[in-house]
Amino acid sequence: MKSNKVLHIPLSAMSLFTEKSTIIITCHKRIVPYLEEEVKALGYQIEYSFITGIRIFGSINDCIKLNLHLRCASQVLYTLKSFIAQNADSIYEELVKYPWENILPEPGYFSITSNVSNPTINNSMFANLRVKDAIVDRLRDKRGERPSTGSELTGTVINLFWKDEDATIFIDTSGDSLARHGYRKIPGLAPMLEGLAAATIYATRWDKTSPFINPMCGSGTLAIEAALIATNRVPGLFRNNYAFMHILGYDEAIYNRELKNIKDQIIKVDNLRIIATDISSKAIDNAKKNAVAAGVEECIEFAVCEFADTAVPENGAGVMMINPEYGERLGEISALEETYKRIGDFMKKNCGGYYGYVFTGNMDLAKKIGLKAKRRIEFYNSTIDCRLLEYELYSGTRRTDK
Repeated sequence: MKSNKVLHIPLSAMSLFTEKSTIIITCHKRIVPYLEEEVKALGYQIEYSFITGIRIFGSINDCIKLNLHLRCASQVLYTLKSFIAQNADSIYEELVKYPWENILPEPGYFSITSNVSNPTINNSMFANLRVKDAIVDRLRDKRGERPSTGSELTGTVINLFWKDEDATIFIDTSGDSLARHGYRKIPGLAPMLEGLAAATIYATRWDKTSPFINPMCGSGTLAIEAALIATNRVPGLFRNNYAFMHILGYDEAIYNRELKNIKDQIIKVDNLRIIATDISSKAIDNAKKNAVAAGVEECIEFAVCEFADTAVPENGAGVMMINPEYGERLGEISALEETYKRIGDFMKKNCGGYYGYVFTGNMDLAKKIGLKAKRRIEFYNSTIDCRLLEYELYSGTRRTDK
């Protein structure tokens, strides 16, 4: 992330929400192209993209809109000040002069997060401490009382980016990560993060009206995200606390208008078929509960069955998407080789006319599928190097006999 060396000090708490500054929207690695499309669709011009995010220009009122709409983002950061800092004392000296009394409510609760790479620091928590000290000392001097601080991101959140001598201080307008969309009450085993699931669906050729088939659905994240995307339901529907709500000058009416807008934009897709199956009845039960929490239970057909028995509508010309286990131990790998082979057989015999997608972090296992991938799209699942493999499945391969 590049520092723009721009000093930005709001004249008042009210101007903070309308005055424009640099906004950094972060995301996980390899998701930037899908975040870019989301931001452009909201009408914003992207100034710069980097490996874990993008830069635009706007106000905190714009941040409110971004927080409610974005599926692929992690944080929305509003720039307060950029400066040169050789060491942690420099951080303190710059920030103790900043008018934090125009930002933090009284008496206030705030948290510090950071991304630090400076040769004088071997523990980023020390940098966080100096930021906290500067804010506390400033507010104690101006207000005569000390604000509360802690690690919970439930109040005002201040973020420090410090690389070498370039430092930037932000208001993190999000708080908890936007990549967790808030509807998933029962995550299941090894769940895919909601923001990643949305990005992988964006990467497919799905048109949001044709069938979306999701065997091995687990807790239902892929199927639910597909239903949310198809019906234009955005993550802001499932969350009622953001860090921007804990900044002086926050106008709840602006948030309520945006909340009404995202409710009004929900659409109904006639004849939409999203089919999610799993061999575990418990997994399907949990997936149903998550779908109810997301408000899309009527959009998804759940069934308990072995993945190869998943009903695939004929002439659907849609998408089959599966996220099998990757395997970590030798015995698991041996058993999964047969599973991956059967996934290839299932696509060949049952998914003619569809695009097939296999999301995996084990390319050796992927070779057992026995089909040539048309595209290999790179992602990370946490720290695991993954691929979304795309297969074009021709309708002539469908078996018609019983």
